[in-house]
Amino acid sequence: MYPKVSKFYNELHTSLASCGVNGFKVDLGLGYGDKVYLFPGYHQDGVAFPSMCENSALTWRFLGGKPKLMFLKDSSPLDNSISIVQPESGLPIPSPNVDPSSSSFHIEHITSDMPSTSSQPAFVPTDMVIPEPITSDMPSLSSQLASVPTNMVTPAFRRLVSQRISLMAESSGFDPQLALSHKFPETTYTYTERDSVLYALGVGACARDAVDDDELKYVYHANGEQFLQVLPTFAALFSLASLPNGFNLPGLEYDQRLLLHGQQYIELYRPFPSSGCVHNKVSLAGLHDKGKAAIIEYETKSYEKESGQLLCMNRSTVFLRGAGGFSKSSQPYSYSNYQTDKASTVKIPKTHPFAVFEDSTQPSQALLYRLSGDYNPLHSDPMVAKTAGFSRPILHGLCTLGFAVRAIIKCICKGDPNLIKSITGRFLLHVYPGETLITEMWLDDLRVIYQAKVKERNRTVLSGYVDVHRLTSSL
Repeated sequence: MYPKVSKFYNELHTSLASCGVNGFKVDLGLGYGDKVYLFPGYHQDGVAFPSMCENSALTWRFLGGKPKLMFLKDSSPLDNSISIVQPESGLPIPSPNVDPSSSSFHIEHITSDMPSTSSQPAFVPTDMVIPEPITSDMPSLSSQLASVPTNMVTPAFRRLVSQRISLMAESSGFDPQLALSHKFPETTYTYTERDSVLYALGVGACARDAVDDDELKYVYHANGEQFLQVLPTFAALFSLASLPNGFNLPGLEYDQRLLLHGQQYIELYRPFPSSGCVHNKVSLAGLHDKGKAAIIEYETKSYEKESGQLLCMNRSTVFLRGAGGFSKSSQPYSYSNYQTDKASTVKIPKTHPFAVFEDSTQPSQALLYRLSGDYNPLHSDPMVAKTAGFSRPILHGLCTLGFAVRAIIKCICKGDPNLIKSITGRFLLHVYPGETLITEMWLDDLRVIYQAKVKERNRTVLSGYVDVHRLTSSL
């Protein structure tokens, strides 16, 4: 997505959704003169996934102050939708050379089945959306891309989309106090030794060396003579299982495809048994209005069910695009039930790292990690990944965190996972399975500041710190 217009694109699809247009294939492109060219992309239920391809274009024209939308509609479209497809295959139009006058296509009004906009904000008044034939004088998109600056969004289009539109949080009655008083259902999570082993393999244990004593203890023991050890980041699975209905809050409806997992914080109170049953209690730890987005922090405390002992605490920070704007005053709403730590302000030292660990992920890494419970198709389905703008499925952020903490255990804790006291990870960029992760570590008393980079792209994908109980004498 071109950076100067990407901020308008979310408002476009959200606004159309507010008019009742739930599924459409179109993506915001570049403004040029009195037109705005649109790239094909996939949208469903008001959620947009940019195709990031330079294929055929549609045009919004601004003539005499009235916008005219030129589009093609399938002969058997989704109800209440705009669809730009090839009727024979159902695929997006592949190039500007498709003949719109072909009998396979027809132009159809979209206003007849759109609900009245009198009761809700509307992007474009329905009586102003006028289909217009796509004529041969439409410029080639590829020729325009070479000469049009990405910041040339037309003033008319800017005015149309300048209104701030969230996921209708205010009009739907979203009340932060109601959210804060919400009682999440308590859940249980039962796991076996097999689950512990599968998780360890999912975050790369023994991938480099199948007989590495430091890591073999996570996946194998001889004849039951000793219990397997469990990696501390296994705690993140408790957090995932504690929210069976996702991150929903009363009055705040959103599509989880708009959710970004921004940060994970884990406190560890005792080693995990290799199998067991945990009891999870969830509360809302933070809620922040960021204008066009909301930041929500969920805290999960996990107890060993049999003994009642507290095992760990997870705090998951999620970023909901389009869900902000619910503050009742000019001061943005912000709530936290804990004292803000230094996680968000930790700076990576400019000195040479104390330790560096290089580890290769496998091409099938995401397929293996998903077996631990995160079945988001973004990490396994090539088509879903492409519609989300990635060339192929990406690695789970929590899997990347597992790789980084494994590196710290190996380099700083000398193979002892029980030295880990707490973990913070900020997810900065995606990782493709098969890429090489380089974890750099710096010591600051009993804190290990770290960052993980993708070697092939030289990009930082994860950063944070790990607090340890003590340092080993061999350091």
